[in-house]
Amino acid sequence: MSTYVRRPAAGPADDRRRGCVGFLLLPFVLAARIHRPARPDRIVDGAIERAQITRTAVGVIATCWLIYAYPLRESAGSVLSDKLTEVLLSAGLLLILGPIALAAFVLGARRPGPAFYRPRLRGPLTALGALFGTALLMWLIPNLDSIGGLGFVLTFVGGLGYLFLVPFAVASAVLCVHHTFRTADVHEVLPPLISPVLVWAMCVFQLFDSPPVTAPLGVRILFLMGPPLSVTALSFWELRRLRACYGITVRRALGRG
Repeated sequence: MSTYVRRPAAGPADDRRRGCVGFLLLPFVLAARIHRPARPDRIVDGAIERAQITRTAVGVIATCWLIYAYPLRESAGSVLSDKLTEVLLSAGLLLILGPIALAAFVLGARRPGPAFYRPRLRGPLTALGALFGTALLMWLIPNLDSIGGLGFVLTFVGGLGYLFLVPFAVASAVLCVHHTFRTADVHEVLPPLISPVLVWAMCVFQLFDSPPVTAPLGVRILFLMGPPLSVTALSFWELRRLRACYGITVRRALGRG
């Protein structure tokens, strides 16, 4: 005989706790909603997603091991700040690379490709606009005190806005790099085409930056070349899988197959 146990109803304290957690998570939830691809008929391959997650996890574990195994050249806070700067720099590069790649793809497609792809640009443009607008607001808020008599009030309100903008900006930067500004909403071949260009560009920037740890030369070269090589290999494999499993190729996407 089954037994039914009535769960106690959530009280005001539980509702307030959930409301506080929901408020704290709001910047991250909103960033995910804005920057994740959302085209309903987009092909989502489980093997590709698992490979991407695995590569990211291996990279995080390897970075943690590197920091643990070798002495730091600077404080842990400085290392974390450098990593955050790299993410923001990657997002900044995508602000330039993304529109160029999208324009080249849409304009390079044979008719009726351009007319077919233009409505799909709404998703990438939304992601681009959200990140650019956030950066503009974060630059503008510290300068609000120079606006007449309302300067103090605006600065106070802007300071409260920073509590939302900072986590939203960080989450947006991470997600826009991971999802390459929702370019999959335009076509599935765009993320694996853009990602290698981005990581190789970041590799060039890192050549002029001092390594965070005093590791041997071979280890530093491995950690410098590992990310671009692994992302390039994963992108080639993703394009091959799209072709083999779904008949999707770059030439067909451009109407030239």
